[in-house]
Amino acid sequence: MNTKALSIPSLRPKTRATAEAWGKKGHSYKPLPIRFRRDGFDYRQIAREGDAAMYEQRWSGPSNTSVCYEVIRIRRRKGFQIDGRFVEPAEVYPNSEAWGVDGFTLTDKDAAFAKLKEGANAQL
Repeated sequence: MNTKALSIPSLRPKTRATAEAWGKKGHSYKPLPIRFRRDGFDYRQIAREGDAAMYEQRWSGPSNTSVCYEVIRIRRRKGFQIDGRFVEPAEVYPNSEAWGVDGFTLTDKDAAFAKLKEGANAQL
């Protein structure tokens, strides 16, 4: 099974990576996972363009399967110390309080791709 995310063509010219992608000690941010499970849903990244990504959200219940699409703005958090342990800098998925600003749920795949393209070009 191919687990690579699809990329939509960008209307912007490609640019080189900047120092923004590096932490204070030269560590890069840990990327968001391509697949994960949360609150009974399975998530699979199906596209990413810059700091915008689209995940398929699948719920398999006893009587039916439901599929939606989440389009998100990827944020980053700095590394930090907790209980003497260093937690590396990482990309983060928006929390529920940020929904409607940094994350959107759509039921139509074409509409989700349009939102992803909009987000890649204008910060969602």
